[in-house]
Amino acid sequence: MQYSRIVLATAIALAGTSTAWADIKVGVVLSETGPAASLGIPEKKTVELFPKEIAGQKIEYIFMNDGSDPTAAVKATKKLIDEDKVDVVIGSSITPNSLAMVDVVGGAKVPNISLAAGRPIVFPVEGNKKWVFNTPQTTGLMARAVVRNMVQNKIKSVAYIGFSDAYGEDWYNNFAAECKAAGIDVVANERYSRTATSVTGQALHILTAKPQAVLIGASGTPAALPERALKQVGFKGQIYQTHGVANPDFLRVCGVDCNGTVLPVSPGVVAAQLPADSPIKQSAMKYAQAYDTAYGKNQLSQFSANAWDAGTLLEHAIPVALKSAQPDNLVAFRGALRDALEGLKNIAGADGIYNMSPTDHNGLDDRAVAMVRIENGTWKMLK
Repeated sequence: MQYSRIVLATAIALAGTSTAWADIKVGVVLSETGPAASLGIPEKKTVELFPKEIAGQKIEYIFMNDGSDPTAAVKATKKLIDEDKVDVVIGSSITPNSLAMVDVVGGAKVPNISLAAGRPIVFPVEGNKKWVFNTPQTTGLMARAVVRNMVQNKIKSVAYIGFSDAYGEDWYNNFAAECKAAGIDVVANERYSRTATSVTGQALHILTAKPQAVLIGASGTPAALPERALKQVGFKGQIYQTHGVANPDFLRVCGVDCNGTVLPVSPGVVAAQLPADSPIKQSAMKYAQAYDTAYGKNQLSQFSANAWDAGTLLEHAIPVALKSAQPDNLVAFRGALRDALEGLKNIAGADGIYNMSPTDHNGLDDRAVAMVRIENGTWKMLK
């Protein structure tokens, strides 16, 4: 009788362990502090809105803050994979950190959905990048949209100032290539660090080159620094920013210096301004209404939209993955989830419509771009 009780107790304990192990674990690496905090904070707030159950499976989210530092991002990712045994990793917020994570997730064969826009994060899809996807519009897609606007406005000469890191370099490479194809001369190429406190020298170099327009290849609140410096040295031409600044914090920090600035953003940022026949209107409004309800009006950002779409992709991929593997087989389920993400088609989100493939782990096209002008602290969609 005593033996039977022991066996029964052991079986109950094992059953409890099996149930806990079967939960799907999602590791989340974000830049909640440091220069990219204005990206990471709204991303975390968005992930906190994600469903706690998908296709009958409980979902556990484990958050790590990388402090906007690539080394910390790698350390956090290794912990999530080796110690927490996550099935998938979301993050990081910025390109340098996400690039640093590629070999970690790929080496461990864990699918990763990056929230950073750098094209090299997912292209070309080979080696460890076979395990990496990203939700934002890539730098290549957005650079093409910026240059298209420049052509429409008959701009023939431009200057560039961007971060002295992978994000700034990626933007310059894509922007310069698009300018060359469009017959636009890039007359200056300046860089600055994310933690810089002055770029007056770079602004004066740009002023001397006499461009008609300037593109600032930066993200978050540090992108306000060159915009302010250019105005202070007397630059009168058109200033462009990237989708890396599309959040309320940037508008607050840059203030009136940003009036008239043009940039490409996620359709989700201007969901209410999208035409009724937009193929993204419904999905963008779903994101906007959920975020507005949780956090109040006028808080939408590129980064919360990027995070929202990571959740959207998982909501569609997890049920597919469960058809061929279960979470209690960690290796098999990670592989099944990677394959499911790669096979997603016509998934409408806040950023656009995703069509993944073995050669494209971003999946967005020109429908994912909304051009806006900053007018008195708001985003005004251009027709």
